Amino acid sequence: MRSFATRWGAASRAQKVIAGIVTGLVVIGVGVTIAGGGPAGILGPSPSPTPPPDTTAPTLAQVTPVASYVPWTAGGLTYTFSSDEAGTVAYLGVCTSDQTVAASGNNTISFNFLRPKLYFGCTLQVTDAAGNTSEPLQITAFIVDPRPQSIARTWNEALLAAIRIDRARPPVQARNLFHTSAAMYDIWAAYEGTADTYLFGHPGCESEGALPPDREASEREAISYAMYRLIRNRFSGSPGIEQTYLDLDALMLKLGYDITDVSTDYSGGSAAALGNYIAECYANFGLADGSNEAGLHGNTYYQPVNGPLQPPLPGTQVVADLDHWQPLLLDVFIDQNGNIVVGGAPPFIGAEWGNVTPFAMTPDEMTANHRDSNGDGVMDSFKVYHDPGSPPSHLGDTSDEFWWNFALVAKWSGQLDPTDGVMIDVSPASIGNDPGTERPLPTTFAEYQAYYDSDNGGDRSPGHAINPATGEPYAPQVVARGDYARVLAEFWADGPSSETPPGHWFTILNYVTDQLPPDGLQFGGEGPVLDDLAWDVKSYFTLGGAMHDAAIAAWGIKGWYDYVRPITAIRSFTSANAPLQPGFIEVVAAGDPLAGEGDVNVGKIKIRAWRGPTVINDPGTETAGVDWILAEDWWPYQRPTFVTPPFAGYVSGHSTFSRAGADVLTAITGDPYFPGGLGEFSTRQNEFLVFEDGPTQSITLQWATYRDAADQTSLSRIWGGIHPPFDDIPGRRIGTLVAADAFGMAERYFAGAAPPPLPAAPHVIGFAIGDRLRVSTRVLNLRLEPSIRTDILRGLVRGEIVTVTSDPVYAGGYIWYRVVDAKNRSGFVAMGGGTTPWLVPAD
Repeated sequence: MRSFATRWGAASRAQKVIAGIVTGLVVIGVGVTIAGGGPAGILGPSPSPTPPPDTTAPTLAQVTPVASYVPWTAGGLTYTFSSDEAGTVAYLGVCTSDQTVAASGNNTISFNFLRPKLYFGCTLQVTDAAGNTSEPLQITAFIVDPRPQSIARTWNEALLAAIRIDRARPPVQARNLFHTSAAMYDIWAAYEGTADTYLFGHPGCESEGALPPDREASEREAISYAMYRLIRNRFSGSPGIEQTYLDLDALMLKLGYDITDVSTDYSGGSAAALGNYIAECYANFGLADGSNEAGLHGNTYYQPVNGPLQPPLPGTQVVADLDHWQPLLLDVFIDQNGNIVVGGAPPFIGAEWGNVTPFAMTPDEMTANHRDSNGDGVMDSFKVYHDPGSPPSHLGDTSDEFWWNFALVAKWSGQLDPTDGVMIDVSPASIGNDPGTERPLPTTFAEYQAYYDSDNGGDRSPGHAINPATGEPYAPQVVARGDYARVLAEFWADGPSSETPPGHWFTILNYVTDQLPPDGLQFGGEGPVLDDLAWDVKSYFTLGGAMHDAAIAAWGIKGWYDYVRPITAIRSFTSANAPLQPGFIEVVAAGDPLAGEGDVNVGKIKIRAWRGPTVINDPGTETAGVDWILAEDWWPYQRPTFVTPPFAGYVSGHSTFSRAGADVLTAITGDPYFPGGLGEFSTRQNEFLVFEDGPTQSITLQWATYRDAADQTSLSRIWGGIHPPFDDIPGRRIGTLVAADAFGMAERYFAGAAPPPLPAAPHVIGFAIGDRLRVSTRVLNLRLEPSIRTDILRGLVRGEIVTVTSDPVYAGGYIWYRVVDAKNRSGFVAMGGGTTPWLVPAD
C-alpha cells in the first residue's frame, strides 16, 4: 500500500486542500483543538475527510531498452521502465516475466526465456490499486541471436549446403546424412567412453592406439577433418563440386585447420589423423553397403515395364501395364535441385535400394522378393522392409479403389485457384491433431474415403483447441485455399535447390534445437542436461539412422512394386473407368468447348483441374489457373522440365521420411509439440512460389506438433499431383515403425548396449580354392590387386563363370578373391554388395 500522501497527493486540487486543513489540526482525545482558538467540544469529534475516487491511470516510460542485438540466453535479458504509480504488471505479446509488481519510479525486469528471433510486438501495462490501467508501453524491438553452434552443427550445415547443389537423390542423401552423422557420433562416443561406437573400433575400422589428448579441442578437430574428408568423398561427382570444395576449404581455413594434413596415423596424438582415419573407414564402408556407390548408385538389373511418356503430347503413349511406373521423356530434364540433364528419360533412382545395409531394421522385418527384371533369365533380388502389400490394381477386385485414388488427385488439382472464393483457416486451431484415438489411419477402402475430404481438400483433422505452452487458443489464419495448397505443394516439394526430404527434417531439427533453452537439451526429454555437442551428435545419429532406414524401406517398396504415378493414371481415364462426378470429372459431350474440331474429343474424359505449365509464359508474373481440360492433357502442379519424380510412386517417400522425422523429434525432445507449441515458416505475397506467380497473400505455415507438419507434407503431395492417398498412408505407417526402431537402436548405442556390429563388407562363408562362381551383378570389375584403386583388367558380365584360385582377402571394406575366367585371365574380384553378393555358386 502506498502512504496517504503518495496515494492521493497528486490526485486532485481538492484533495490537496483537504490534506492541508487536516495537517493544521491536532487531535486531542475525542475533541479537536483549533490552532490559536478554544476547544471545540461542542461540535464533537471531527470526521476524517473522504477523498474522491482515483480515476487517473499510471503513466509509463521506457528508461533502458533491451540491447538491440543480444546473445541467446535462457533468460536474464533486462529492461527498465518507469511508472509514476505502483501497481501490478501485465505483459502482452510474447515477452513475459515473473516480476508482476511495479513500484513508483524505475523498475528493472528480467524477461523469461526468449528463443532466437526478432521481438517487435512486446508491450506491458501497469494497473494501480484503484484498477486504473496504463496505456501499453511498447518495448523497443530487439533480436535474440541463436546459441553458439557446436562443431557438429557447423559441419551438418556444411553438408546440407553441399546437398542443395548436388543431384536430387533422396535415398542417396539420406545415406550421406546418416554416415556423416555416424562419423561425428563415433568420435564423440570414443571419447565418451560409455557409449558404443558405430564403425570405429570394429572390424574394418579398428582402433589403433590411444585417443589424442585434450578432449574438447581434439573432438572439434577430429570431427572437422572427418567431415571435411567424407563430404569431399561423397560429393566428388556432384554438379556443384567446385562450390562445395571451395566452401569446405574456406570452413577449414576459418577453423584454423590445415587441409593438406592427410595422415591417418593418429598413434602420435594427432586429432586430424583420427578424423582422416574415421573418414576413410566410412568411405570404405560405403563401397560395400549395397548402394553401388562405385557405380554411382545406379541400378544393376532393374528395367521399367513401360515405355516413356512425353508430357507435352496427349495421353500416355506407350504403356504395357498401367499398374507400373512409366519413365518420362523430356527434351530437358531439370531435377529438383535445378541440375540440367539434356535429353533422354531420367532413370529410376534407387530401384534396388532395398539391398542397402540398414541402421536399425532387422532381417525379420524384411521380405526377400525375386523376379527377372530384364529378361536375362536371372532372378533379381528386391528386398522389402515393412512390406505393406500390393497397392490396388486398375483391373480386378481393387479397380474401384485404384480409380478413386487417382480421381481424388485430379479433383484436388482443381483447388489450386486462389480466386475461387474458398477461404479456410490454416492455423493449428483448425488443422492438425490427427489421427487421434477416435480416428486412426485408414486401412479399408471405405476408411480411406472417409479420411480424406474429397470435395474440399485436406483431411478431417480437428485441430487443437489450446496451445499447451501458452494456455491460449491458437489465433486463426484465414487464407485462400488455392494459395494455401500451392504454397504447401511447393514448400514440401523440396526443390529447387533444397536439401531433399531427409535433409529437410535435419533443418527442422536444427530449427527446433535453436528454440530449446539450455536446460531443455535432455535427450528424450528427461535425464541429464547435455552440452550442445552431445545433444547434436546424438540427435543427428538418431535422425540420420531413421532417415536412412526410411529411404531403404520406401525405395525397396518402390523398386519391387514399381507402381504408377498420377500423370500416367489420370491421363488414362476413359468413360469406362473414370469415377464420374458432376462439376469435377465428366464426359465430353457434343457442343462442349473441349469437343474439338469434328467432335474428335466427344466421349473422352474432362476434368476441372490446374491447366498446367504449358499455358504459362512467365512464371514470375502469370498463373495457369483452373478450368476444364481433357484428362489426357493433365499435368501435376510442377515445372514442365521436371513434371514428376523419376521413380515409382508407391509408397510416398515424403510420407515415410516425414512421419519418421516427426516421431524421432517427438522422441528425442520428449514432447510432441514444437517449442512454444508452434513451428512456423513465413511466405511473402507474390514472392514465394516458383512454378507460377503467387501467393496472392502472405501465408505462414504453422504446426503445433511435429506430426502436424508431417501430415501436412503428405497432403501437399496429393495437392501437387505427385501421390494418391494409397501412396500416402502406408508411408506414414512405415515411418512410425522406422522411427521406433531407430530411436530404440540409438538408445542402445548411447547406453553401451548396441548389438554386434554388421561387418564392413559381407562375409561369404564356404568359398574355397577351386570353387566355380557365377557373376550375379550386371558388371563386376576384375582388378589387378585387391583394391578399388588398382587397374581394372576387364569387366565380368552377368552369368559369366570364374574359378577361385586363392583364399579370401579383406581389404578396403571388401572381401576379395583371386579368380580366373574362362580364358584363364586372372585377377581379383570383390564379393561386396551389402547383403547381396556379386558372385554366387555356379554349381
